[in-house]
Amino acid sequence: MAKPTSADPEIIAIGALGFLAEDPARLSRFLDMTGLSPATLRQAASEPRFLASVLDYLMNDESLMLAFAAHHGAQPETIAAASAALARM
Repeated sequence: MAKPTSADPEIIAIGALGFLAEDPARLSRFLDMTGLSPATLRQAASEPRFLASVLDYLMNDESLMLAFAAHHGAQPETIAAASAALARM
C-alpha cells in the first residue's frame, strides 16, 4: 500500500479541517454554515464527500483558501483537484 503524500486528497482535506479548527472564529463560522456541532464534526470527517465539502467551503472564500494554501504549502489548484477527487469517492 502506498504511503499518503501531501497531495493525497484526504490529507489535504483533513489539513483544511485542522486549519479551520486552529482558529475559534474560523471553526465557529464553519460550524454555523454547515449546521454541524463539535460532537457531530468528528463523525462527518470520516466521509470523503464531507471532506470535499470542507475544501469547497475554503474555495468559496478566496482569502481563506489562500491562507490555507500558504499554511499547507499547497497550490490552490491542488486544493481544487483534491475536492474533485473526494467528491468522486
